[in-house]
Amino acid sequence: MNTSLATSTAPAFSHTNYLARKKIFSFLGQKYHLYAPDGTVAAFVKKAAFKLKEDIRVYTDESMSEELLTIKARQIIDFGATYEVTDSKSGQKVGVLKRKGLKSILKDEWIVMDSGEREIGLVVEDSALMAMLRRFLSNLIPQNYDLLIGGERAADFKQRFNPFVFKMDIDFSMDAAAQRCDRRLAIAAVILLLAIEGRQG
Repeated sequence: MNTSLATSTAPAFSHTNYLARKKIFSFLGQKYHLYAPDGTVAAFVKKAAFKLKEDIRVYTDESMSEELLTIKARQIIDFGATYEVTDSKSGQKVGVLKRKGLKSILKDEWIVMDSGEREIGLVVEDSALMAMLRRFLSNLIPQNYDLLIGGERAADFKQRFNPFVFKMDIDFSMDAAAQRCDRRLAIAAVILLLAIEGRQG
Protein backbone atom coordinates (compact mmCIF):
# COMPACT_ATOMS: atom_id res chain seq x y z
CA MET A 1 0.00 0.00 0.00
CA ASN A 2 1.39 3.38 -0.95
CA THR A 3 1.09 5.78 1.95
CA SER A 4 3.01 8.65 0.34
CA LEU A 5 1.42 12.04 0.81
CA ALA A 6 1.43 15.16 -1.30
CA THR A 7 3.46 17.96 0.21
CA SER A 8 3.91 21.71 -0.04
CA THR A 9 6.74 23.60 -1.69
CA ALA A 10 6.51 26.39 0.92
CA PRO A 11 9.91 26.97 2.60
CA ALA A 12 8.33 26.54 6.03
CA PHE A 13 7.79 22.84 5.34
CA SER A 14 11.11 22.08 3.65
CA HIS A 15 13.28 21.31 6.68
CA THR A 16 14.24 17.98 8.21
CA ASN A 17 14.49 19.33 11.77
CA TYR A 18 12.64 22.01 13.71
CA LEU A 19 12.36 23.37 17.22
CA ALA A 20 8.83 24.17 18.41
CA ARG A 21 8.53 26.63 21.29
CA LYS A 22 5.57 27.74 23.42
CA LYS A 23 5.54 30.07 26.39
CA ILE A 24 3.88 28.45 29.39
CA PHE A 25 2.37 31.60 30.89
CA SER A 26 0.10 33.54 28.54
CA PHE A 27 -3.20 35.11 29.50
CA LEU A 28 -4.30 36.61 26.18
CA GLY A 29 -3.82 33.51 24.07
CA GLN A 30 -0.90 31.30 23.25
CA LYS A 31 1.97 31.91 20.85
CA TYR A 32 3.98 29.15 19.25
CA HIS A 33 7.13 29.48 17.17
CA LEU A 34 8.57 26.89 14.84
CA TYR A 35 12.27 27.42 14.20
CA ALA A 36 14.33 26.15 11.27
CA PRO A 37 17.76 24.56 11.94
CA ASP A 38 19.50 27.92 11.37
CA GLY A 39 17.41 29.55 14.11
CA THR A 40 15.11 31.55 11.83
CA VAL A 41 11.33 31.44 12.30
CA ALA A 42 9.80 28.90 9.91
CA ALA A 43 6.23 29.36 11.16
CA PHE A 44 4.27 31.24 13.82
CA VAL A 45 0.96 30.49 15.53
CA LYS A 46 -1.15 32.77 17.68
CA LYS A 47 -3.98 30.85 19.32
CA ALA A 48 -6.80 32.95 20.70
CA ALA A 49 -7.87 32.35 24.30
CA PHE A 50 -11.38 31.35 25.42
CA LYS A 51 -12.56 30.01 22.06
CA LEU A 52 -15.11 27.21 22.35
CA LYS A 53 -14.22 25.75 18.98
CA GLU A 54 -10.55 25.57 17.98
CA ASP A 55 -9.61 27.51 14.84
CA ILE A 56 -5.84 27.67 14.68
CA ARG A 57 -3.97 29.66 12.02
CA VAL A 58 -0.35 29.06 11.04
CA TYR A 59 1.63 31.96 9.51
CA THR A 60 5.09 32.40 8.04
CA ASP A 61 6.12 34.82 10.83
CA GLU A 62 4.88 37.14 13.59
CA SER A 63 3.61 39.74 11.13
CA MET A 64 0.82 37.24 10.32
CA SER A 65 0.68 38.67 6.81
CA GLU A 66 0.99 35.29 5.08
CA GLU A 67 -1.16 32.38 6.23
CA LEU A 68 0.07 28.83 5.63
CA LEU A 69 -2.40 26.48 7.30
CA THR A 70 -5.70 26.37 9.14
CA ILE A 71 -6.44 23.72 11.75
CA LYS A 72 -10.14 23.65 12.60
CA ALA A 73 -12.03 21.52 15.10
CA ARG A 74 -15.26 20.01 13.88
CA GLN A 75 -16.90 20.13 17.28
CA ILE A 76 -16.74 22.19 20.45
CA ILE A 77 -15.87 19.46 22.97
CA ASP A 78 -12.27 18.39 22.49
CA PHE A 79 -12.47 14.96 24.16
CA GLY A 80 -11.69 12.86 21.09
CA ALA A 81 -11.91 15.92 18.84
CA THR A 82 -11.38 15.83 15.07
CA TYR A 83 -9.37 18.56 13.34
CA GLU A 84 -9.31 19.34 9.64
CA VAL A 85 -6.05 20.71 8.22
CA THR A 86 -6.21 22.96 5.14
CA ASP A 87 -3.50 24.58 3.04
CA SER A 88 -4.41 28.28 3.17
CA LYS A 89 -2.71 29.16 -0.11
CA SER A 90 -4.32 26.51 -2.31
CA GLY A 91 -7.45 25.84 -0.26
CA GLN A 92 -6.54 22.15 -0.48
CA LYS A 93 -7.59 19.86 2.34
CA VAL A 94 -4.33 18.35 3.59
CA GLY A 95 -5.76 15.77 5.97
CA VAL A 96 -7.48 15.14 9.27
CA LEU A 97 -6.17 14.53 12.81
CA LYS A 98 -8.41 12.79 15.33
CA ARG A 99 -7.56 12.37 18.99
CA LYS A 100 -8.44 8.98 20.48
CA GLY A 101 -10.40 10.23 23.46
CA LEU A 102 -10.46 7.22 25.80
CA LYS A 103 -6.93 6.04 24.99
CA SER A 104 -5.58 9.57 25.43
CA ILE A 105 -6.67 9.66 29.07
CA LEU A 106 -3.60 7.57 29.93
CA LYS A 107 -1.47 7.91 26.80
CA ASP A 108 -1.92 10.40 23.95
CA GLU A 109 -2.81 8.82 20.63
CA TRP A 110 -3.95 10.53 17.43
CA ILE A 111 -5.21 9.05 14.17
CA VAL A 112 -3.64 10.60 11.06
CA MET A 113 -5.85 10.65 7.95
CA ASP A 114 -5.20 11.81 4.40
CA SER A 115 -7.34 14.28 2.44
CA GLY A 116 -9.83 11.51 1.66
CA GLU A 117 -10.06 10.74 5.41
CA ARG A 118 -8.43 7.33 5.05
CA GLU A 119 -6.37 6.35 8.08
CA ILE A 120 -2.68 6.38 7.16
CA GLY A 121 -0.91 6.61 10.48
CA LEU A 122 -0.77 7.46 14.17
CA VAL A 123 0.87 9.92 16.53
CA VAL A 124 1.53 8.13 19.83
CA GLU A 125 3.33 8.79 23.09
CA ASP A 126 6.16 6.29 23.01
CA SER A 127 6.01 5.23 26.68
CA ALA A 128 2.83 4.35 28.54
CA LEU A 129 4.71 4.34 31.85
CA MET A 130 6.14 7.84 31.37
CA ALA A 131 2.75 9.09 30.16
CA MET A 132 1.05 7.82 33.34
CA LEU A 133 3.78 9.24 35.58
CA ARG A 134 3.39 12.58 33.88
CA ARG A 135 -0.39 12.66 34.34
CA PHE A 136 -0.51 11.45 37.94
CA LEU A 137 2.79 12.64 39.45
CA SER A 138 4.32 15.58 37.59
CA ASN A 139 3.67 17.35 34.31
CA LEU A 140 7.35 18.36 34.28
CA ILE A 141 8.26 14.92 32.91
CA PRO A 142 9.07 15.46 29.20
CA GLN A 143 6.93 13.76 26.57
CA ASN A 144 8.10 11.92 23.49
CA TYR A 145 5.91 11.09 20.49
CA ASP A 146 6.36 8.96 17.40
CA LEU A 147 4.66 9.68 14.08
CA LEU A 148 3.94 6.37 12.35
CA ILE A 149 2.94 6.36 8.68
CA GLY A 150 1.96 3.03 7.18
CA GLY A 151 3.22 1.37 10.34
CA GLU A 152 6.72 2.85 9.97
CA ARG A 153 8.28 5.61 12.05
CA ALA A 154 8.32 8.83 10.02
CA ALA A 155 9.08 11.45 12.69
CA ASP A 156 10.01 11.94 16.32
CA PHE A 157 8.62 14.74 18.50
CA LYS A 158 10.65 15.03 21.70
CA GLN A 159 9.96 17.54 24.48
CA ARG A 160 12.90 19.19 26.23
CA PHE A 161 12.81 19.59 29.98
CA ASN A 162 12.05 23.23 30.78
CA PRO A 163 9.55 24.31 33.50
CA PHE A 164 8.97 27.76 31.99
CA VAL A 165 9.02 27.33 28.19
CA PHE A 166 7.63 24.32 26.36
CA LYS A 167 10.16 23.22 23.72
CA MET A 168 9.90 20.27 21.38
CA ASP A 169 12.47 18.92 18.92
CA ILE A 170 10.94 17.72 15.66
CA ASP A 171 12.95 15.22 13.63
CA PHE A 172 11.94 14.01 10.14
CA SER A 173 15.37 12.54 9.30
CA MET A 174 14.11 8.93 9.34
CA ASP A 175 11.65 9.89 6.56
CA ALA A 176 14.05 11.94 4.42
CA ALA A 177 14.40 9.27 1.71
CA ALA A 178 10.92 7.72 1.69
CA GLN A 179 8.99 11.02 1.96
CA ARG A 180 5.97 9.18 3.41
CA CYS A 181 4.98 12.13 5.55
CA ASP A 182 3.34 15.36 4.42
CA ARG A 183 5.16 17.92 6.56
CA ARG A 184 2.09 20.18 6.68
CA LEU A 185 0.03 17.47 8.37
CA ALA A 186 2.88 16.47 10.68
CA ILE A 187 3.50 20.07 11.75
CA ALA A 188 -0.24 20.53 12.33
CA ALA A 189 -0.03 17.50 14.65
CA VAL A 190 2.82 19.13 16.57
CA ILE A 191 0.81 22.35 16.94
CA LEU A 192 -2.13 20.39 18.34
CA LEU A 193 0.19 18.68 20.81
CA LEU A 194 1.36 22.13 21.91
CA ALA A 195 -2.25 23.30 22.16
CA ILE A 196 -3.39 20.42 24.41
CA GLU A 197 -0.23 20.40 26.55
CA GLY A 198 -1.32 20.50 30.19
CA ARG A 199 -4.93 19.44 29.61
CA GLN A 200 -4.70 15.78 28.59
CA GLY A 201 -7.47 13.41 29.43
